[in-house]
Amino acid sequence: MLVVVLLTDFDAQWRATTLGEITANFPSQLKADQLLVVHVPKQYYPPITGLKRNFNDKADRVTFRSKQNVDYSFLLQFCTGRSLLYLQLEDDVACSHHFLSAIRRRVQQMEVPWATLEFSALGYIGKLYHSEHLPLLSRFLFLFYQEMPCDFLFSHFRVLLTQSEVIRFTPSLFQHTGSYSSFLGTFNKLKDEDYEDLYTNPAADVYSDIPVYQDHVAAMAWSPGTGTFFWGRSPSSGNHLTVIFKHPVVVTTITVATGSAEGRDRLASATVELGLHPVTEKTGSGTTCQEFYSVGDLQGGRMDMTDVHKKRFGHASSCLKIRVTAKQNDWVIIKKIRITTKED
Repeated sequence: MLVVVLLTDFDAQWRATTLGEITANFPSQLKADQLLVVHVPKQYYPPITGLKRNFNDKADRVTFRSKQNVDYSFLLQFCTGRSLLYLQLEDDVACSHHFLSAIRRRVQQMEVPWATLEFSALGYIGKLYHSEHLPLLSRFLFLFYQEMPCDFLFSHFRVLLTQSEVIRFTPSLFQHTGSYSSFLGTFNKLKDEDYEDLYTNPAADVYSDIPVYQDHVAAMAWSPGTGTFFWGRSPSSGNHLTVIFKHPVVVTTITVATGSAEGRDRLASATVELGLHPVTEKTGSGTTCQEFYSVGDLQGGRMDMTDVHKKRFGHASSCLKIRVTAKQNDWVIIKKIRITTKED
């Protein structure tokens, strides 16, 4: 992976300061040519003031968005031929863990021709292109730089390359973290609701005595991924979903999310427990733990607990159990169980 940073500010002092910070923080990446930092002189830009005010934007807004289009055009042209694929990011985003592997996997799974794959719902973040298309996209942005914002132009480019439908993957791999826009420093609170940091839970066996609907088995709540969840019929008090770790772990955070996107099938009343000393159940139904300690209850069908190991759970646990504490008529969806461990 090669990272290219384009410094687009015309302020020479700011560029020098920023370049100094990058050089100090990433010397090995710069030396290995894994990080390139570039700048385009102002005289290479077309006129960016006195432009027509499409969409009734104010003149300063037109200048900002038009310069942004040209910035992208120069960046794309510079990156041409440097890789097989090109991913557009911004300077104020957080990247999910394992995002590169996730993108590679998605590309390998594509069975139809594509022009743009989207890994974020926001603006021009997380958009993937074939590098062979970069010269076309660069010219397209330069030609229509004053006509409309980049978000609109990118969508038109995709359609012109005969990809009529948006191909966007969830969960999103990139989240906007900035608080202020580059345009006049205005407040910008945009967040991608579909963002989720990818994770890997410890190896474990997972089972439940809640009646399963179709093939939505208990292990699907433990395995991260889009569209995987446990779905069971109306649970009774005492029913459970139990995770048996292959190796004992010191649990530091626990996240449990239940219910559908519409808010249905939440687990209304349940507690989360950690267990010690795994044993085989006498009924022959599987492995469990001899002792369980309550961590806390689900609130609104969810638990988000941090510093678990500091709350009298500092020892290594062998089991995690979600135990139903009251019968409910609704079915239940457990869409995510995520833990982090002291080693993580």
